[in-house]
Amino acid sequence: MIRLEVVQGQDKGRVFESEEPQITIGRSPTATFQLNDYHLSNEHGLIFREHDHYVFRDLRSTNGSMVLRGSKRIVLDGNDRWETTIADGDRLLLGDAASPVIVLAKVAAIKAPEKDNQRVIATVSFGDVPQVVGKVEQGPDVKAVYEAVKALGGRLQLDEVLSAIADGVFALVTRATHLSILLNEGGEDEERFVTMLARARKASDGSSADGVMMSRAVLRRVLKDRSAVLAANAMDELGGSESIMGGNIRSTIGVPMWSDERIVGVIQCDNRASTGIFSERDLELLLVLARQAVLAIENARLHQELKVAQERLQGENTYLKRKQAGVRFDSIIGESQAMKDIFKQLAKVIDTRATVCIYGETGTGKELIASAIHTEGKRHDKMFVAQNCAALPEQLLESELFGHKKGAFTGADQDKKGLFEIADGGTLFLDEIGEMELTLQAKLLRVLQEGEVRPVGAARAKRVDVRIICATNRSLEKEVESGRFRQDLFYRLMVFPITLPPLRERKEDIPLLAQHFIQRYTTELRKSVGGTSQEAINQLLTYKWPGNVRELENEVQRLVIQVDEGAIVQPEHLSPQIRRVESMVQRIAPKKGTLKEMMESVERYLLTEALDEHGGNKTQTAATLGITREGLHKKLSKYGL
Repeated sequence: MIRLEVVQGQDKGRVFESEEPQITIGRSPTATFQLNDYHLSNEHGLIFREHDHYVFRDLRSTNGSMVLRGSKRIVLDGNDRWETTIADGDRLLLGDAASPVIVLAKVAAIKAPEKDNQRVIATVSFGDVPQVVGKVEQGPDVKAVYEAVKALGGRLQLDEVLSAIADGVFALVTRATHLSILLNEGGEDEERFVTMLARARKASDGSSADGVMMSRAVLRRVLKDRSAVLAANAMDELGGSESIMGGNIRSTIGVPMWSDERIVGVIQCDNRASTGIFSERDLELLLVLARQAVLAIENARLHQELKVAQERLQGENTYLKRKQAGVRFDSIIGESQAMKDIFKQLAKVIDTRATVCIYGETGTGKELIASAIHTEGKRHDKMFVAQNCAALPEQLLESELFGHKKGAFTGADQDKKGLFEIADGGTLFLDEIGEMELTLQAKLLRVLQEGEVRPVGAARAKRVDVRIICATNRSLEKEVESGRFRQDLFYRLMVFPITLPPLRERKEDIPLLAQHFIQRYTTELRKSVGGTSQEAINQLLTYKWPGNVRELENEVQRLVIQVDEGAIVQPEHLSPQIRRVESMVQRIAPKKGTLKEMMESVERYLLTEALDEHGGNKTQTAATLGITREGLHKKLSKYGL
């Protein structure tokens, strides 16, 4: 049985227990475990029982998933893996990495099935592969094998290679209904093999077979015997594991992909149809395909490593150029007087050791300001490390900031450096500092006072030299008054406060920011935009931008995606909430007449709107409008309202 408890998120406190072999997680009403946070996908993840353990698989969600095991983070974003086993006490971090939904998993022991008859039709070991290859090359299927292998050539992206392998399997093994491709992360134990692709054959009408969940019983047999395996009735011959029974698998093939004698991956295909079983010929064809698939996979991985190395070099070149450019805040867009005042403050503080606290509404660019202070200051050649204090529970945040020693708590299987040690000599940016728990505030205060950190479970403290920059959208003064924030820590952080203006108070920067984001996303999306009409700019200027610069950036990104190639952004392209400003102006705009008549028209509209907003309550309406109840009655009588 598995027990899931939401410890962070919209459904905090919700508990779900199940003994079912599969549990779907997401926003969809059909999900087994429905979670309502907006940043989760409708079909976000899947938990399934596999032999004697549970596995969590991210279903290619938009914002991804992580599994937190002690201090170890297992990221499921498709770059390396999509799934991992779940141990008792693991935390699932779902969705937005900055503020994820956190689900605590409690797993009861699962009794492994005892039945395992170990009966198969055929096996092929590594030493027999050359003989099999020679047999296929002399046989009638050589042309089909050549076409499947040919499709692998020239593909440099791993997902493209895996897709081509899957196409080749379905082309060569006509009885296969389902397949999966597992790749090795290092070591040849079962845990290190991750499912990179799972697919069902499409029917003649274009539909796909149901249920692509694959069994790991085949993988275990392949690794145990170090051989390709063909089982004619998998439910009997591979021991009746939960996923084999649930998938109604009638026959299966598991083929290792060898690099020299090391197994770097496994191709598995199943026949879940009621007629026909796999033959030795099917096994031999897959062995030949797997031999070439290894080369294609290794080439794709090498290409990715070279690409990452090239991007790293480009980043270092850009950094060195900026280092020689002097004090400039090119990454911060703004020519308003409010931003010029901010630049003056930054120029005074960048080369000091002073702790900086940045106030500002969400989306105003607090982390961008913190990064600029670091980049342009004396510590620019050291690390800039950022941590959102609201993103993790207290215990995890403590381990993240200060590190821990091996054995300090359950799951701490090795020493871990904290962010203070990582940022030694550089800058640590603590976002949402007002969300930090009081007990952790005391430990942070000690670091600021003593200049040393004590990892969780350590006997000795370590000296660190870290500049602290923090940020919050709360009033820390009010937090101190309410007892939610330590007064002594408050004074330590308030050495040099900077308050960022909201976008509505620096409207002259909106056209500059919009143009900056248009250039960024037209380059990123490789799509040209003809420009922005003045009418559209006027509406951008009229809107209040509660989400500030971040909201503007999202709006521009959506515009670049939406408009046609080379087209000019018009008012109708803007989001409904922005266009609503225009429609309101059109409604309130008075007909032509004398100044008195037009002013009365506007006043009548505002009175009507205020009354509707308060459900006809005249006392509340008068208070909102800043007039007395008697004054409101006079005006209502005047306009017959």
